[in-house]
Amino acid sequence: MEIRLTEWSVPRSVLRFSVPFLLSALLQSLYGMADLYVIGRFGDPSGTTAVSVGSQVMHVLTVLVMGLAMGTTVTTARAAGARSADRERAETAGAPASDGVNRAVGNSALLFGGISVCLTAVMLCLTRPVVALMSTPEAAVPSCAAYLTVCFAGIPFITAYNLIAAVYRAAGDSVTPLRFVGTACVCNVALDFLLTGALSMGTAGVALGTVLSQAVSVGYALIHTARRGLFRLTREDLTPDRRLIREILRIGTPVMVQDGLIQVTFIVITIIANRRGLDDAAAVGIVEKLIGIFFMVPSAMLAAVSALCSMCLGAGKEERSRRTLRFCVLAALVWGVSVSLLMQFTAERFVGWFTDSASVARLGGSYLRGYVWDCALAGVHFCFSGYFSAVGRSELSFIHNLLSMLFVRIPGAYFGSLLFPDTLFPMGLASTGGSLLSVAVCLLYDRRLRRKEGRTG
Repeated sequence: MEIRLTEWSVPRSVLRFSVPFLLSALLQSLYGMADLYVIGRFGDPSGTTAVSVGSQVMHVLTVLVMGLAMGTTVTTARAAGARSADRERAETAGAPASDGVNRAVGNSALLFGGISVCLTAVMLCLTRPVVALMSTPEAAVPSCAAYLTVCFAGIPFITAYNLIAAVYRAAGDSVTPLRFVGTACVCNVALDFLLTGALSMGTAGVALGTVLSQAVSVGYALIHTARRGLFRLTREDLTPDRRLIREILRIGTPVMVQDGLIQVTFIVITIIANRRGLDDAAAVGIVEKLIGIFFMVPSAMLAAVSALCSMCLGAGKEERSRRTLRFCVLAALVWGVSVSLLMQFTAERFVGWFTDSASVARLGGSYLRGYVWDCALAGVHFCFSGYFSAVGRSELSFIHNLLSMLFVRIPGAYFGSLLFPDTLFPMGLASTGGSLLSVAVCLLYDRRLRRKEGRTG
């Protein structure tokens, strides 16, 4: 697969990679909504609140694991690109091609296996403090604790799935992870109805359904991988390589921290909105769901850039990696501008799908009109973040997101809320302004990188 993706036309390669990734993101969204739907149908309001709060906690943990897994994606994709370039030379010389892919996969398995065990133990010990930290309503505390206890016990499955998906995407295959997600989604819905509906297990049943479906997905992934023979790990591949592990952590840790900061920003903005009143809080909550859907395309472009550019760089095709970056930036811009223009005329209608309140629809429409431009600008700095990770400079992504959060997004939302109490439009613009700063920083960094490449070339 990696040979074709580095030889096909850039648009074809990007679409072949990004469309299945986008469909996977949509399925994962439906996956999370299924838990809320089932507990809402068979449980009480406290159960719905418990699942809502608990799912937010699990989303943050999943995002952090996915961020760290970027280190695996980049290192494995580079090795895959180098293997495809080296194969012909090795075969000509009558020797097998060198294979850093298996070493990257083996060391990633060791690293993430250790992390998942430690994280599971820590989170199980901190279940009650986490429930308290989320300001969970008193009536929902027992249900939320039960939900999180089961979910925390399933952290190894979450980690395993994201690691396997990262490895497949590093090889240019985003279709196979889509099958894994689809399997988990179907199992989750069936188990939710069985455990929570038929067996009346409440929030624990919803959580158990989620964990078991993830376990089934991981089992399917391991069986599929073994049958396909994509990786043949030896004892040497499973021997810790400090240099390789450091490289995985060097690339993945800044991305993980960056994604964590983004989640903190969302939480802070939600707190600011909550202090304005119920209608404002509801409006912000609805718009955040809509923005999450709109951002799936920029996220798909980020994944495509990080994987495909890593493969190109590993194969020594630097110019192709630049063309991939430019195409993804253009695609993200076209999508973002199109959605932003559409929302200027239809924002209230979209928000109105989720509420019967005219006040909430009006406030949400004003917030969405300002916020939605972030979709276009974020698409640009998402692509650059993927490229920086591919060249081994993921700390640049962390820096521009930190600057954006500290100097624009949070203070802009705070002062926008304080100075304009009758509209949420300025709060929405704060997010757009934050992405504008990120884009500016990315362009400056990229210019410096190109100048440095020119001097070293």
